[in-house]
Amino acid sequence: MVTYIWVFFLCIGSLFFLFTGNAESLNNLILKGGSDGINLLLDMLPLLVLWTGIMKIAEDSKILDGFSKLVKPVLSKLFPSLPKDHPALGYIASNIAANALGLGSAATPFGLKAMECLQKDNPKKDTATEAMITFLVLNTGGVTLVPTTVISLRLMYGSANPSEIIITSILATLISNVAGLLFDYYKRRKNHV
Repeated sequence: MVTYIWVFFLCIGSLFFLFTGNAESLNNLILKGGSDGINLLLDMLPLLVLWTGIMKIAEDSKILDGFSKLVKPVLSKLFPSLPKDHPALGYIASNIAANALGLGSAATPFGLKAMECLQKDNPKKDTATEAMITFLVLNTGGVTLVPTTVISLRLMYGSANPSEIIITSILATLISNVAGLLFDYYKRRKNHV
């Protein structure tokens, strides 16, 4: 469905450029967009590599295990269907830590591992379990304490104060996370009644 929406937007935009006599502008924008995308990738790559490396060091040095032990009591309340020593909880904790630092790209491998662990215990392989849904809500609305990627983008594009978004980022992600988790809790309770 999303593919059709994007194709529709691209067609409408292209037709607009053609009918207004700006075909040359369209070509220039396509080439500039590709160039801008490559430049953005090259500018962001060192940051992503650095933080992914730091997360790997934290994982190897058992720092993430310590964080995992710290948040496991909370996670056991959020995921009542999982045993307290379930391997997915460690990956979920690591995913939360990476997302809290604004490192969505570094959080992705942990999220995939968590889902893989959760899928192993899934009796209906074509249907998400309650734990999977809760993790998806937690991951999507994850609280971001330091939006590292957004700050670096703002810095690259010349923002006068790239870190001024920290407070609003914390508030927005906290509200979205709490709202999502409350709705998830409500739906779980409703399904069990």
